[in-house]
Amino acid sequence: MALETVAQRSGSTVLISVVGDSDAAAEHTLGRALDSVTEDITVAMIDTHEVPFMDVAGLLLVLDLHRRAECMGLRVLVVGWQPQPQQLMAEVAGIPGPGSATGERYAVSGFRRLIEERAERRQSRAGDLVADLPSRP
Repeated sequence: MALETVAQRSGSTVLISVVGDSDAAAEHTLGRALDSVTEDITVAMIDTHEVPFMDVAGLLLVLDLHRRAECMGLRVLVVGWQPQPQQLMAEVAGIPGPGSATGERYAVSGFRRLIEERAERRQSRAGDLVADLPSRP
């Protein structure tokens, strides 16, 4: 399912609802999610209730959206983490066990940097493994 975003404004808050799978194909959509934010917006709430699947590339995209919103001076909350993305975040962070607190809270800056760093390493290793495969004659 292709990822979509819907932005709704309420006072000084923008609610960005994310719907669909968050993977590398979501880059353009998530990249444009903050386009409608104006100077009078102070809070960005990113709702992931409708994101049933996320891979490492998709996690990096959501974390990048979080980082960009913070750079705009917004207070950022990410809510609605579903079980599979929660588990992915816990695995990437190195926090074992189902239902860890990792995905049950919004990604704060320090945690976001930890996850980004580990996810980028994981993605890089996967790319290295593919590059090391012998080519077909």
